[in-house]
Amino acid sequence: MNIVMFLAPLSLGLGLLAVGAFWWSLRAGQYEDPAGDAARILVDDPEDRPAD
Repeated sequence: MNIVMFLAPLSLGLGLLAVGAFWWSLRAGQYEDPAGDAARILVDDPEDRPAD
C-alpha cells in the first residue's frame, strides 16, 4: 500500500507535466503551419543541393 501512496502522486505529476509541455508548445506556435511544413519537402530548392 505504501507504493501506491508514492506512485499515484508521481503519475499525476508526470501527467500534469505532459499537459503543461503540450500547452507550452501550443502557446509557442509549434503547430502553426503544418501544411507548409509538409509541402516544403516537395520543393526542389537548388540551395539545398550539395556543392559539386
